[in-house]
Amino acid sequence: MTDNPMFDPKAFRLSNLESELCAKVRDFGQSTLAPRAEKWDRDAVFPTENYRDMATNGLLGICIPKESGGLGADYRAYCLAAAEMGRYCGATALTWNMHVSSTLWTGSLLDTLEMSPQAKEAQDKRSTVHRKRILEDGAVYSQSFSEGGAAAAGAVAWGTLVKRTDKGWLLNGKKIFASLAGNANYYGVLCTDVTDGEPSRRNTLYLAVPADAAGVSVVGDWDPLGMRGTVSRTLLFDNVIVDPVNELMPQGSYFEMAVGWPHMFLTLAPTYMGICQGAYDFTVKYLRGEYPGTPPVKRRMYPTKQIAVAEMLIKLEQTKALWFQVISEACYKPSKEQLLRAYAAQYTVMENANDICRLAIRTCGGQSMLKSLPLERMYRDSRCGALMLPWTSELCMDRIGHGALYEAGEKDD
Repeated sequence: MTDNPMFDPKAFRLSNLESELCAKVRDFGQSTLAPRAEKWDRDAVFPTENYRDMATNGLLGICIPKESGGLGADYRAYCLAAAEMGRYCGATALTWNMHVSSTLWTGSLLDTLEMSPQAKEAQDKRSTVHRKRILEDGAVYSQSFSEGGAAAAGAVAWGTLVKRTDKGWLLNGKKIFASLAGNANYYGVLCTDVTDGEPSRRNTLYLAVPADAAGVSVVGDWDPLGMRGTVSRTLLFDNVIVDPVNELMPQGSYFEMAVGWPHMFLTLAPTYMGICQGAYDFTVKYLRGEYPGTPPVKRRMYPTKQIAVAEMLIKLEQTKALWFQVISEACYKPSKEQLLRAYAAQYTVMENANDICRLAIRTCGGQSMLKSLPLERMYRDSRCGALMLPWTSELCMDRIGHGALYEAGEKDD
């Protein structure tokens, strides 16, 4: 039986494109991703087969404009589709986000920034190169973010540095927790241009570094609690030469976007929104005796279980409502209230995902702890979201509290 949409197209007034993309991802997730998810988790290996399928069904190009051959999703359409994917395989959805961000950030989001005609023409030429790699060659892009310091939270300049040379950009540094490490064709690296002076956040450059470039290496083991299929090992860059054609954005654009488009950092949340739904779906099917591979024993008649499911549904609907509002109002230069609401949505999704999974395990009982069933994996995956930069749950709380009590530039004098 086909699962119902997470967000009913009529009730949530989805566009035809949003409805079609969600249905496409939901069908793919239910038929293909869910049966494979245990394998990636158990062995902590990257879901290569899923990416081969997404190269064929067009999902690698979901945020590439239709006129360029992609599926044409904007910010909200992508978020909704990504939530449907997270419902079936968290690791695939999370790594897919890293890939898709390379086209979302450099596509419809970048288009909202002001650029000179010359800069726009140069960006279009570069985008054509990257889009062709994805659509024609099935190339997978990652997004290398964390460095172990304050840069990923936007507090200081990136420690990964580049200098302009006659041969191209000279790149040195490292990225930790680099999802898709060893499995992407290009690493989207945020780095600081120090050609003309001291490191500055304003001089951030966003480069697509070929995985086979001399000086690129992947090190370290990967055996984490959850999101095991992301294979987020450490990337090292040792005097790597990067052709300027591999600039993903004009210099300075990333800083302007990070300041003016903060919702760009909310795209980790759809995966966990999907896990919320997946845990609830499992619980209902299990208590009704309808989950495949389990005995057809009904457990729904017990009041304690009914109350627990009610609590899960309330949390789920509260989370969906807030998150949907936030992705619907995402825009360039949001108001203070919109930004605080975005932080609140991020916190709510990440914390409620684990809480819904906790309730699901307690309600379904001992069998739900078995690795042969998905709930145990969802529980572990759900715990990881609150820790992810740049908007960890702790940072969201800090920013909400400070933002609610202070206006921009206000101090206690």
